[in-house]
Amino acid sequence: MLPHRFYPIVPDSGWLERLVPLGVKFVQLRIKDASAGEVTAQAKRAAAVCQEQNCTLVLNDFWEVALDTGIRFIHLGQDDLRAADLEAIKLAGVKLGISTHDDTELERALAVEPDYVALGPIYETKLKAMPWAPQGLEKIAQWRKRIGRLPLVAIGGITPERAKGVLDAGADSLAVITDFITAADPEARVRDWLRQLQSP
Repeated sequence: MLPHRFYPIVPDSGWLERLVPLGVKFVQLRIKDASAGEVTAQAKRAAAVCQEQNCTLVLNDFWEVALDTGIRFIHLGQDDLRAADLEAIKLAGVKLGISTHDDTELERALAVEPDYVALGPIYETKLKAMPWAPQGLEKIAQWRKRIGRLPLVAIGGITPERAKGVLDAGADSLAVITDFITAADPEARVRDWLRQLQSP
């Protein structure tokens, strides 16, 4: 069971500090193009806010920073999965989420017994150029059958209007970025998400 069906992904701790106090209970900090020192500083700020607000913090990619700062959940893409010290992560008792896009990546992820797998992009996303075509709802249903009770996170182009269909197809949680980042009022948009996706 994941902490909440709404799983916003934020690019820095400033965004996290804005949104977590609204009632967010599950959030990923995904920092790009920053020094190790900056990542560590932001991770510590994020961890403090999440601890205060009873929110589960997931740190993307920087597993060594997570171990050093006491963050208890990390998310790895496939490239980072290959390079990570999975034994150290497991020994530290840190939970692990892994991105998947095809059958081979799913097999690789399942082999390390993650705490969730993510599938994407479900719909076309404009956040970054993707080498994968949109996966669609049918792929969610296929992944659901293959992974059994393991939590499944869907990501990519998900909006409030699409949320029910994605959940009905088998996703446990919806990772969301662009929908609220680009909103005229991001806080209001996040409140809308929280109202729509009450904890199961």
